[in-house]
Amino acid sequence: MTRQLWLIGLSLGLILGGCSMAPQYTQPPAPIQAEWPQGEAYQGNPSGENLLAAELSWQEFFTDAKLQKVFALALENNRDLRLAVLNVERARAMYGIQRAELFPTVNASASGSKLHRSSDLIGSTDPRTIEQYGVNLGVAAWELDFFGRIRSLKDQALEAYLATEEARRGAQITLVAEVARSYLTLAADRENLKLAQSTLQAQQASYTMMQKSYDIGFTTELDLQRAKIPLASARGAVARFTQLVAQDQNALNLLAGGAVSEALLPATLSSITPPAELSTGLNSEVLLQRPDILAAEHQLKGAYAFIGAARAAFFPRISLTTTFGTASNELSGLFSSGTQTWNFAPQISMPIFDARTWAAYRVSKADREIVLTQYEKTIQTAFREVADALAIEGTIDQQVAAQQALVNATTETYRLSEVRYSHGIDSYLSVLDAHRSQFAAQQGLVALRLAMLANRVRLYAVLGGGAS
Repeated sequence: MTRQLWLIGLSLGLILGGCSMAPQYTQPPAPIQAEWPQGEAYQGNPSGENLLAAELSWQEFFTDAKLQKVFALALENNRDLRLAVLNVERARAMYGIQRAELFPTVNASASGSKLHRSSDLIGSTDPRTIEQYGVNLGVAAWELDFFGRIRSLKDQALEAYLATEEARRGAQITLVAEVARSYLTLAADRENLKLAQSTLQAQQASYTMMQKSYDIGFTTELDLQRAKIPLASARGAVARFTQLVAQDQNALNLLAGGAVSEALLPATLSSITPPAELSTGLNSEVLLQRPDILAAEHQLKGAYAFIGAARAAFFPRISLTTTFGTASNELSGLFSSGTQTWNFAPQISMPIFDARTWAAYRVSKADREIVLTQYEKTIQTAFREVADALAIEGTIDQQVAAQQALVNATTETYRLSEVRYSHGIDSYLSVLDAHRSQFAAQQGLVALRLAMLANRVRLYAVLGGGAS
């Protein structure tokens, strides 16, 4: 029996140290330029003075206290993120199953029986009761992984698990960014609603004065009808932004996985503490740490491992079926006899020609090229996303400043138009045009301020912002 145990130990050493037929993995060169885009649109982009996005947790990047509480709700209750976590658990379990194939499955069984014999069939001194006991220990169809087939499949399952874990991390970053975007959008629409409501009040007061002037014959009916135009427009704007605020809140509730209390909702964009400033890093190499790119690389490594499994299928498979058993008899409670048995049955299957094996090998090589192309496309897409965000980051301040100047100019124009109309110099049409321009300019300013904050959030996400 010692010799048989030695054979098992030797086999175990061979399987654990078996060779691998998988090709050596080397990280492919990134199919993008090393430097970030340059030009007039990218002036003033974040430099290396600030922290990288991947080094900043969302708690450090988003410093607004109310928004952080909304993040906590979403990370706890969002169903999409919960599905991503469950997929990680499933991938981990699948890896455990595949890894277990490297080790033998040992089965044990025990049995016992009693036999009562007729006194007519035995001698006067023989016992009438015979007790029999047996114990069997066996290894059923354990494949010795000489050529690394099982090990390659285990490696493929491991890379699938790691890719799923990166997908979960990416889902969390996406969730945080989407919650922030929805929160900012809600704040902007609430600010627009307040602007529309104040405009409605002003236009209602203006129309009331116009009505009184018309009643005493001081103004014409044409001016009275013209005064109804901004009043009706303001009412429509109030209704529209009331709808948008409700829809924004519904979207935020969905992301948070439940109703967000009014105490946590923003009043205006100005009431939100802006996110921290970021650095893009010295070159585009930082993109290789993005979760989706890491996930794509793990899938590529898994494709390499699958080639190893496909290659190993061309070589013989050696399986062992081993059993060890003991049996004993007891006569009237006294030990009578015992036997031991040992069965050692190796099985070797040698492929001669199998078209399916060749086809599977060709498929594995094609899969590697497909996954490689997907990996490169993921990197290129990531570079484009960051470049677009940087183009906005480099120009948005100028746009906001220009829009603020426009708001100031239209506000002053509106004031002067009212003065000139009250003195009978201009018609009410000039007042109407000036008001329309002012209201549009104010809405445009809110939209640009939203774009500035939302782009900073987007830049954090596309640079692979920290997920913890």
